[in-house]
Amino acid sequence: MKKIALHWQILFALIAAIIYGIVFHTNYEITQDSISVLEKNKVPTEVIYQLSPIKNKAYSIKRNFKADVENVLGPSSSSYVPLIIKSAYDNKPIDWISWLGVLFLRALKMLIIPLVFSSLISGVANLGGGDNLGRLGLKTLGYYLITSTLAIVTGLFFVNLIKPGVGMDPGNYDLSQSPNLVKSADSIGTTLMDIIPTNIFHVLSEGNMLPIIFFAILLGFFINKIGDKPRIILTDFFNAFFDLMMKVTMWVIRFTPLGIFGIVAKQVADQDDLAGLVSSMGLYMGTVLIALSFHALITLPILTKLIAKVNPIKHFKSVSTPLLTAFSTSSSGATLPLTMNAVEENEGVSNKISSFTLPLGATINMDGTALYELVAAMFIAQVYGIQMSLVQQLVMVATALLASIGAAAIPMAGMVMLTVVLSAVGLPLEGIGLILAVDRILDMFRTSVNVWSDTCGAVIIAKTEGEKLKI
Repeated sequence: MKKIALHWQILFALIAAIIYGIVFHTNYEITQDSISVLEKNKVPTEVIYQLSPIKNKAYSIKRNFKADVENVLGPSSSSYVPLIIKSAYDNKPIDWISWLGVLFLRALKMLIIPLVFSSLISGVANLGGGDNLGRLGLKTLGYYLITSTLAIVTGLFFVNLIKPGVGMDPGNYDLSQSPNLVKSADSIGTTLMDIIPTNIFHVLSEGNMLPIIFFAILLGFFINKIGDKPRIILTDFFNAFFDLMMKVTMWVIRFTPLGIFGIVAKQVADQDDLAGLVSSMGLYMGTVLIALSFHALITLPILTKLIAKVNPIKHFKSVSTPLLTAFSTSSSGATLPLTMNAVEENEGVSNKISSFTLPLGATINMDGTALYELVAAMFIAQVYGIQMSLVQQLVMVATALLASIGAAAIPMAGMVMLTVVLSAVGLPLEGIGLILAVDRILDMFRTSVNVWSDTCGAVIIAKTEGEKLKI
């Protein structure tokens, strides 16, 4: 019996998860079990007593439940609201399967640091001289800058053409969550300064990718500067370590459909009033999706076809597994092990190319995120009736490019970096509250575009280096 291809397994799991999540929608209800959880967490008795008016009342929409909790508690007890919401979560069918997604993501995150570290050192050491590294580095960075700029300009064109924010009333949306995000955004200068680590073991444990990449490239480069005997020993060691990590990665990849099922089912089940969101924010979501689709289906395939002479459809089929995983997890970092495997095994890109371009791409090449930040910022300006001059829009383009480089390869990172773009042109930061409700949905699409651009870059650079590929 012929085995079903992994990308079809993932697609089936994705569809099944959506159906499962719709059938078993999450409710929020203060029950005796909820009260027991609150008591274990030492929530004061008087606070628990205040919840009596809404006890045993089921809510299918989280924001309605949150509003009622805040109403009965008052401002003095507002700090207990997140814990109360967590204790009131009521969805046993989702609890039964959501652990599959948690375990899968933990396994992928377990692989990221050793895989990136070993692959980069191995790849750079195998390049040989510094001239090869310099040439490869310039090609890689040049590709990332060009595609990110094209993505931002695409977003700017469509948001000015469609004008999704014109005529909307900002008073109809909850802006209260915005200030919490502002605290999380580092400046571009800080991000660039942090590339050089003060303690490599600290950044390894924290999973801070930029300094890890810098240190790994440095080690790989200087392995070629030592004597022949230690150079051969170290190169063989990191080559072997990388091969070992790829074997482990291949084992974890087998469980991708189960992990995707657990992740997506919970996301769908926990989603508040999806139809209402689409109707109220449909034009904004449509603008983002049209711009992302243009960049992913036209711009990047044209570059791949013209420069690499590769059939974009064959390339898409080869990397469908990491693309579906990126869509489901909203994390290009967590998808990295699958991306590297697909590009090397399915397309024949050498390790020296993939191990350099893909980890770097997962960290700084964020085409979808850059496009999204520009569209979101322009949308907020339109909602508030703020006219953006050509100069201001160019400032936003440059800032969105830099902000996308500083964005972490995790869910919601683009939202955090959006504060940098808004601050650059003096737009109100509380406007982030306008788009919070639909950000998680759009994050899935923009992450897929990020990963798609990374794979296109690996193929293009491999072909310009004279490699013969399978596609």
